[in-house]
Parts: sequence; C-alpha cells; structure tokens
Amino acid sequence: MKLQMIGCSHHDAAVEFREKISFTTEQAGKALEKFRKQFPSSEIVLLSTCNRVELYTTSHDDSAVDRESVTKFIADQHHLDHDAVIDQMIYRHGNEAVEHLFTVASSLDSMVVGEAQILSQVKQAYDLACTWDSVGPLTHGVFQAANRAAKRVQHETDIHKRRVSVPSVAVGEVATEIFDRLSDKRIVLCGAGEMGQETLRYLKGAGANDICVLNRSHERAVKVAKSFDASCDQWDTLDQQMLNTDLVIGTTSATEPILDLETFQAVHARRGHRLLLILDLAIPRDFDPRIGELSNVYLYGIDDLKKACERNQREREQEWPKAKQIIAEETSKCVKALHHRATGPVIQRLREQAHDLKREELDRLINKLQLAEIDSSAVKEIEKSFDRLINKLLHPPLSSVRDDAAEGHSKGLLEALRHLFNLGD
Repeated sequence: MKLQMIGCSHHDAAVEFREKISFTTEQAGKALEKFRKQFPSSEIVLLSTCNRVELYTTSHDDSAVDRESVTKFIADQHHLDHDAVIDQMIYRHGNEAVEHLFTVASSLDSMVVGEAQILSQVKQAYDLACTWDSVGPLTHGVFQAANRAAKRVQHETDIHKRRVSVPSVAVGEVATEIFDRLSDKRIVLCGAGEMGQETLRYLKGAGANDICVLNRSHERAVKVAKSFDASCDQWDTLDQQMLNTDLVIGTTSATEPILDLETFQAVHARRGHRLLLILDLAIPRDFDPRIGELSNVYLYGIDDLKKACERNQREREQEWPKAKQIIAEETSKCVKALHHRATGPVIQRLREQAHDLKREELDRLINKLQLAEIDSSAVKEIEKSFDRLINKLLHPPLSSVRDDAAEGHSKGLLEALRHLFNLGD
C-alpha cells in the first residue's frame, strides 16, 4: 500500500478553478463517505482551503484508486468535466507525497511562507477524516508524522516568527513597540473590508478589547464588529472618536484622505498632549501624511510597513534551508517506519506458518517414534532443535527483507517473499 496526493494549489491553478472544486466542511464529509463506499479498501483525507484542494489517498499496486479514478471522483462531486479537472491536477506518490504533505503542513508551500493557519487546517482535515472513518494505518501514521514535522519547523527555525503581512507588522511590531500593551488602549478601525478584518484578528490576538469599527456602510460595520466582539459607530463620528483614541487604523478603499490636516488640527488641539498612533494601511492613503509632523503623533504609512514586511520576508527566506532539512529528515524517518511496518505482517505470517509446520512435524515424530513416554526434557530438547533450525533457515531471508525495507523495498524482496511462501496479500 502506498500514499498518493492528487490536487492543486495557488502555485499551479487559478483561483477560478480552485473555487469550482473546493469543498465546504459539510461537502467534504459527504465526499469522504462516498469515497469509502466507492473504494472500500482505500483510505482518504481531503484538505480544502482557499489556496489548495488536495486528496491524500492510499492504494495497492493493483488498486483502482489511481490518478484517473480520483480526479474523476472530484469531477463527479462538482459535476465538472473530467478532462478539464485532470489537466489542472498535480500528482505525487510514495515518498514525494509524504514530503509534499510535510511541506504543506509546515507552511513552506503556502502563499505566505510561515503562516500559522495551514497546520490547523491540515489537522482539521485529518480530524474530519477520522470522524467519517476514512483514515487507516497509513494515513494515521503519515498525518501524525506531518504534525511532528511542522512542530519541529516551528520550534527549531524562525520561519514563523517574522511577520510578513502589513496588518501583522502594523499590530505586532509597530503598535506593540509604541504601547506596552493594547488591552487598555482605545482603538478606532476605519474600514470593514478584508484588510480591516485581518487587522481586527491581529488586534484581538494582541489583547485589544476596546475597538470601535467605522465604515461608510454602517450595516457592514455592525456585522464585522459583532463577529469580532467590537463596538461600532456611524462613519461621520470619526472626528469625535479621535478625541479619546490611542490608536487609529485606516484600511478603507477611499480615493481621497478620510482625514485631512486642517480637520485633524482642530481635533489635535483638543487632545492636549495625549499620544496618538496612526497606522495608515490604505492605498490611496487614508490620512494626510502631514499629520505625522504634529507633536505627539506617530504616523506610519503603507510604505514604512511594507519595508518591514520585505525585511522580515528576507529573514524568513534565510531560514528556508534549515526548514527544508527538517522536512527531509522527518520524511526519511516516516518512510522508513512505514516500510518496516509493511514488513511486519508478512514476517509474522511466515513465522506462524513455520511454527505450524514445526508443530505438525514434531507431533508426527513423537507419535511415530513413540516418544511420549520418555522424559519430557528430551522432547523439549527436540523442540528446541526444531526452533533453532527454523530460526537459522529464516534469518538470512528476513534480514535481507529488513534491509530492503530500509531502502524502500527497492529490490522487491517483500513481494517475492509473499509469493515464494504463499503468504497471501
């Protein structure tokens, strides 16, 4: 039995195609159930995120679960043409499939290398497969090993520690450098789009709990604020909000600044000497850059933050060789364990077969020579001789099979052993 991966990601397929073949959690559960009914002897884990759709399945050498059958299964689930699907899919099997999974789980294959979310997504995919009973010994072993590999990369490299997105740098490096903590700071977030929501996630993660969301569409502000346990207010209250805020963040798509210098000067005069941090994450800019020249005002624009992102990205790339070495080590360790595990049942059957033959021949010998009435210690010595003979006969071939297992069964000795001794599958 071997592992294979069939799927696509942001590296090789457009988002329009990935959207067509993606699975919600509910759809994934139903797909796992259907797959097991269609291929009852196979195992499957389905990983579906915004950037990738990958099916990890097991198959025997003569199994019908191959690239064609799996891509046809995916196409059928989404009522798509099979040829159109298979042209977009990549295929990995054996060692390559294991290494690919470890690379994905460790976030080395992500759009943003080092992002932490993918490991939890891999765990969720595995847990869902466990729930639907679509995993087995091979997928259990490989996905647990993938988690260990990812943890090693996290703990032994700095690839996850350098922030590379603008909101993460803005909150995690700039805001936390200006303020000792965010838990007691008043924060106003302008904009409730994708950038605003990502910024909210980092703010909540940093301990902020007094956040007010402003958006031109108040309905959207209410919805986003509720999902992040924040407050919201009308868009035209920005001036008033800034009187008592410590941190204001701009993430809107406005074509003109939402706050000009003249308007802010009136606010600034009423703030006294209270420090204000402005993080302008918008393009075009939300705040007149001249505001940053006023006393007690720290204004960081998108260019400042992008430079930090680029610096952190370069530092992450320096960690890449170390991370890849960990992946290589863990892949080799996992593959060796899988190969040795595959030899176990065959060796066990061979030893059981030899033991049964020994017992038959020993009983026949005792009955024929009428040895039952002699000293039992003599019978035990005869049995020991049989055991030694079996061990001496089996030792060379079993040692060769174990050595071959360590090399990935490259010589095919395990399969030969099955056929020579008629051990079955």
